[in-house]
Amino acid sequence: MKRQMTAALTAPYSGMAAVDGAESQARSFDPIEFSARLAVGIVFTLFAIRILVDFLVTGRMTGPLLLASESLVVVFTVFRRSAYFVDRSWQTRVLTSVSMAGPPLVYPAHVTALAPEAITVAISAVGLLVVIAGKLSLGRSFGLLPANRGVVSRGCYRVLRHPIYLGYLITHIAFVAANPTAWNMTLLLVSDAALLRRAVYEERTLARDPEYREYMQRVRWRIVPALF
Repeated sequence: MKRQMTAALTAPYSGMAAVDGAESQARSFDPIEFSARLAVGIVFTLFAIRILVDFLVTGRMTGPLLLASESLVVVFTVFRRSAYFVDRSWQTRVLTSVSMAGPPLVYPAHVTALAPEAITVAISAVGLLVVIAGKLSLGRSFGLLPANRGVVSRGCYRVLRHPIYLGYLITHIAFVAANPTAWNMTLLLVSDAALLRRAVYEERTLARDPEYREYMQRVRWRIVPALF
């Protein structure tokens, strides 16, 4: 009887300890992740310089809109909420690195665009608005590696399970249309393929939570309605 009472009294605290342990693990210093973030930061800085120099020379706006979209990743990463669980497997590390590294490596090109600048700017602006709306809906639950920082089902997440990724795809299409080189097309094709696969891995992590499994039943599509 005494053992049963003791177990009943300590059970809630055991659960809290498990959560605290998970949060501590998520917050612990990871040299591999730090090195990856540092490398991406350097590449992103060089990307920003290229885009801004091209804008000063040509006045084209498609590049700066892509830069604004990608810059939000940095801002929301700094202020993100601690995770209950983070998937640090090598598969997710590779997918995350490839999906993030692609866009900063693209180059503005002085070639004939596939569409007038007014159209590529408009498409890129739509993509940027989708990214902003998605990240405002997500708030501090944003992260890089697949993790559970709480289930979000408000705003854009009532329609799609990964609306931010849709915004990325739209801005990438606009940039390639304005700068159609083999290098840009290959980079964004590979990075976006990794992005789609990354969404699947994220959901494997989140689906451990019964609340997210219920959310998946309500919101059918991940990124592209009627397709994926």
